[in-house]
Amino acid sequence: MSEHESKGLQAKLERNLLPFLLMMAIALSVGGIVEIVPLFYLKGQAAVLEDEITNADGSIKFPELATVRPYTALELAGRDIYIREGCYLCHSQMIRPFRDELERYGHFSLSVESKYDHPFQWGSKRTGPDLARVGGKYSDEWHYQHMMKPRSVVKESVMPNYPWLIKKEIDGEGIMKRMKAMKTLNVPYTDAEINAGATAVKGKTEMDAIIAYLQVLGTMIKFDDHFGKPEQRKNYRE
Repeated sequence: MSEHESKGLQAKLERNLLPFLLMMAIALSVGGIVEIVPLFYLKGQAAVLEDEITNADGSIKFPELATVRPYTALELAGRDIYIREGCYLCHSQMIRPFRDELERYGHFSLSVESKYDHPFQWGSKRTGPDLARVGGKYSDEWHYQHMMKPRSVVKESVMPNYPWLIKKEIDGEGIMKRMKAMKTLNVPYTDAEINAGATAVKGKTEMDAIIAYLQVLGTMIKFDDHFGKPEQRKNYRE
């Protein structure tokens, strides 16, 4: 046996594709289970499914969860821009049930909050802060400046500038088509809401849209004593 050869497990796996793929599948499965299992027993994660929000008589069991709604036309347009510009590559929208995250960002993320997201923006990549509850944290003006010149409000930011967002208006017909597409995925848009979509975004820029999207994140559920009041958010800035 040469000095470059090894009998170690890693060396053997690297030379055998099928066992290597099997070990990868097991490792990824364990990671997924660790993230999913807490959703079934943590306080505040109850009633995350649509049929669990109502009682047998049709009354609302958890009003706090029933307030989750589809995005408005402008918010939906902003979400599309958020994805198009790759914002999700640096910002997750998932607060995990760990003390450091609760202290920094607030209540851990509930799956019901993303039930109208296709695709959802959970994940774990964080070059910048998590944005699950950024809505209302800053003013519209702050977000505008942050998108135009990030380092003017966060000195250490590594985020690029997005000045082109103020130059292009939202396509009304395009947003109506996207709302129709969301309806096919069981997002409960009415025909009236879809038809009004073009009017709702008329004259609005892509900057207006992405700010509207950021400002709604984490605001649909009003946490009370039952679901747990949000922890104090510390050091939220980048």
